[in-house]
Amino acid sequence: MPETLDILYRDEHIIAINKPSGLLVHRSAIDRHETRFALQIVRDQIGQHVYPVHRLDKPTSGVLLFALSSNCAQKLGTLIAANQVQKNYVAIVRGYALEEGTIDHPLTEEQDACTDKKARRDKPAQDALTHFQRLACIELPVQVDKYPQSRYSLVSCQPVTGRKHQIRRHMKHINHPIIGDAKHGKGNHNRFFQAHFNAHRLLLAATDIRLPHPFTEHPLHISAPLDETFMQLLERFAWRSAVPAAWLGE
Repeated sequence: MPETLDILYRDEHIIAINKPSGLLVHRSAIDRHETRFALQIVRDQIGQHVYPVHRLDKPTSGVLLFALSSNCAQKLGTLIAANQVQKNYVAIVRGYALEEGTIDHPLTEEQDACTDKKARRDKPAQDALTHFQRLACIELPVQVDKYPQSRYSLVSCQPVTGRKHQIRRHMKHINHPIIGDAKHGKGNHNRFFQAHFNAHRLLLAATDIRLPHPFTEHPLHISAPLDETFMQLLERFAWRSAVPAAWLGE
């Protein structure tokens, strides 16, 4: 039976799906061995061409929006460029994050050895801005690092700009790396979550996207429920009451 993805919203112009962690949005030279892509799965699932308008990293799950025409894709691109598309993410990070804050930290472009061989290496850092709020926190009586206890926070993040790996790099910048981040995180905490909580993914999910409809201008709010890995952590840490019902699939 052909693979399908959960559809969160669909009309004659756009479709939004809940992308699983580990799935590429489209074919990439970075993962040449991959044979599964969200774009092709959705295309085959609905029987028509789809146009990507934004991206999610392969290990990030959550709301992924496609246009159903090139005209719609262009209109959505204009909305994104005008900062009229607001995105919210949730992450589990190391340490007790502040109750709320803004990370205003320019980021140099992250380049890949395969796809960016001819790219300039002297590009200046680009402005990058992320707002965040701590939703919940926990202290576990386990020594993972240098302290006898280990602390973790559930945070909600709203990137204002759209730099590559922005949330992952910004959380690392304020010393609260995301659990499961092999590139920007801390290996001992990642391994702890793998061994004790069966969490083998980057704990970052795109939970919400808000935008005016590209044709009707009617406000859209699309939410994606969290996957099983996130859900069992919310249960074990008694964090269910800290998140909106839509993230729980309710």
